[in-house]
Amino acid sequence: MSTFPRETPPAPFSIGELRSRRALMRAAATAHGAEVVLAYGANRTGSAIPWLTTWPVTREALFVLPPDGAGQLLVGFHNHVPDARRTVLDAGLGDAVGPIGDDPAHAAVRALRRLGPARPVGLVGPVPARIRDAVGEWASAVVVLDEHYTRLRMVKSDEELRWLEHAAALTDLAAEALLDAAGQGADEREMVAAAEHAYRTKGGTHHICYVTTTSMSAPDRCVPAQWPSERRTRPGAVVIFELSAGWGPDHPAQLLRTATVGAEPTALYRRLHEIAETVRDEVMGRLRAGVLPAELPASLRHVRAEGMTTVDDLIHGLGGGYLPPVLSGRDLTPRGLHAEPLRAGTTLVVQPNICTPDFRAGVQTGEMVVVTDTGCRSLHRFPPGLLTLPFAPSTARDRTAAQER
Repeated sequence: MSTFPRETPPAPFSIGELRSRRALMRAAATAHGAEVVLAYGANRTGSAIPWLTTWPVTREALFVLPPDGAGQLLVGFHNHVPDARRTVLDAGLGDAVGPIGDDPAHAAVRALRRLGPARPVGLVGPVPARIRDAVGEWASAVVVLDEHYTRLRMVKSDEELRWLEHAAALTDLAAEALLDAAGQGADEREMVAAAEHAYRTKGGTHHICYVTTTSMSAPDRCVPAQWPSERRTRPGAVVIFELSAGWGPDHPAQLLRTATVGAEPTALYRRLHEIAETVRDEVMGRLRAGVLPAELPASLRHVRAEGMTTVDDLIHGLGGGYLPPVLSGRDLTPRGLHAEPLRAGTTLVVQPNICTPDFRAGVQTGEMVVVTDTGCRSLHRFPPGLLTLPFAPSTARDRTAAQER
């Protein structure tokens, strides 16, 4: 039975939401000596522009946010401008959307000059050196605001949480489709295709779909693969996946699970998953507003006690980017933003990946949660635990497997 909810998708972000975001960005800029904010993105990278305007960056984009007013958005290419105007119309920009042109550095300075005399400018995003230098020649000062912008994105508004909850439902739906394909003898590419088809047909957006399969009796994979292969599930296989479907740009959820195919888990995989669940439950039990991230790695003592290790993060922020706090398998000493006390409204992915010291066998489990004043709440409805799938290959896949043999 599908875990996907029947309720309609969340509404577009409201004018009030967009104005609140711009007010927060302006306040952060003012607090750090900037009067104007210039945000940059390119090739779908640079989350500040969609957050402030609702335009998902395509080829290249600049957004200039003055001390008052809606601001100006410049996008490349020329043929992207009509869709940008339609997309951001409800964000209060209207006709203040135009092409970035052939010289983005010149376009940035031209947009700043329209504001009057030189002012201190705060930069956000992966601003290229050429644009940074051109802005520096005009501005009375240049301030890098990336850290302060990131701190704003770590806590989600009520409207963002509704988007992330819907993204979690889409991710759950995709996980069902992936595992259904796995039980039919699919290869990794077919599992990815099944997952992506499930949420794309519901209007979801792609973030990641990592999956791997290996034999439980002779394993040689300990984490999901970023690039799917022709490996096909067989009885006695294990499937490990990390899946994120999104709703709109920069609002993905994340689900991680392990499933055996056509056989009960071996003693090794059962034990690996028991350790992973112990760590997951202990971490989730510690989460609440005010907790220091430095308190969380203590849960990995269960891994060390069993002579096992980890490869992937223990936790990381998500929703608006890959956000703090990130506690990776190799560096569990949080610093800077990663060390700050958790705040209510922070969305985290708890994802203990437990593997053997030779990195040949491993499991993964976890999902996105939101931190509250008293604990945490999962955004997903997908069942927890180590899953066991029946093996019932389709006729088409039977023929493919026979040809391969």
